Amino acid sequence: MARTPAIGIIADDFTGAVMVAGMLEGGGVSCPVLFRPEAGAGDGAGALIAAARSRTVPPAVALDEIALWHDRLVAAGCARIAYKACASFDSTAQGNIGPAADLLAERAGRRPVLMSAGFPRFGATVHQGYLFYRQRLVSDSIKRLDPLTPMEDPDLVRHLGRQTPHRVGLVGHLVLRRGVVAAEEALSALAAEGVGHVLLDASDDGDVAVSADLAAGRDLPVVASDPLIVELALRLCPKGTAEAPAAPPHGPVAVLAGSTGPVVMAQLAALAHPVLTLDLLAEGDPAALVARALDWAAGQGGSFAISTATDAAGLALSQGALGAAGAARRAEEVLGQVARGLHGRGLRRFAVAGGETSGAVVAAIGLGSARALPEGPLGLGECLGQAGGGPVWLFLKPGKLGGEDALLRAICHGEGRAR
Repeated sequence: MARTPAIGIIADDFTGAVMVAGMLEGGGVSCPVLFRPEAGAGDGAGALIAAARSRTVPPAVALDEIALWHDRLVAAGCARIAYKACASFDSTAQGNIGPAADLLAERAGRRPVLMSAGFPRFGATVHQGYLFYRQRLVSDSIKRLDPLTPMEDPDLVRHLGRQTPHRVGLVGHLVLRRGVVAAEEALSALAAEGVGHVLLDASDDGDVAVSADLAAGRDLPVVASDPLIVELALRLCPKGTAEAPAAPPHGPVAVLAGSTGPVVMAQLAALAHPVLTLDLLAEGDPAALVARALDWAAGQGGSFAISTATDAAGLALSQGALGAAGAARRAEEVLGQVARGLHGRGLRRFAVAGGETSGAVVAAIGLGSARALPEGPLGLGECLGQAGGGPVWLFLKPGKLGGEDALLRAICHGEGRAR
């Protein structure tokens, strides 16, 4: 009898999907990444992860996609369904995390929903319900400047309470540090009060471990960032990876950077390779930008970068002309079409900076599924798949993560040479 996945995970963007899958693969759990609902997953997966694009779209659009993926994962035999949001729960008061939690609860017929943000390893923590990013309240961090989802309120109980009609409760660090029995008692008390969602602190890895034990012992919906999702899956899934992924293709690497802000700007500046920066307002027709980028790329003899990243002044200009969402969508459209053109000309290695850009690139080149690689020299984010009849290597990097040499190391690694 064929084994069915113990858990299906819906990730709110493509970078997060590949990172979680890579952590699970490294832990001995086979976890294919699905980029399209019709893509096959193969046999013997311990978990399945669906790469959605639900973080920054309007809630109604997000819920349609989440519902589609939910049904796909249930049809694949997944015993439980979880929704993975980013570590800092990026969202506005009209955001999609609360509605996603409500959808999962309605489909499961059970409450409360267990929720957990943060990623202590990368400096995102939640203590007494307050979100910290790199040792600062998120409202004082770079996250407050996000062009689409500025995080202006560090109180996640209050922030999430704006997104759902159901009460949000908290099981804090002082309870979690006492162990799973204390956490069970606190959860039961909140459920008895009619609380619809329970936020679990993530002050450190110990909080995450107790939260995972709690979630594994209760068949409740889970909406969480990477650490709890991974720890829960490791507790639920049988170990044993499927066949090894195919060997990566050879050739130069194209870096495509759609994220904006000081992190990716510094990473682009550190490249010892040609960089073309596209001005989203320079051409009235995005197709003209794509054509210019492809003409430029044709003249390069090795790896290169094409970017729509800009500084604060440039971002203000593009958002003033196109709106915040319009500027982001144009950047994604342009870089996605550039990726399609490069792939059509035979390029098979892409390093992509930005979660939304990653989704646009993967969709444009027609990748239906992929196998994430365990953590390696680049950290997490590498995956291998098939598109257009041949292998494709991708490194999908969240825009605000990584040191200044992150993209340079991606090129060196993608080319098969050390740095």
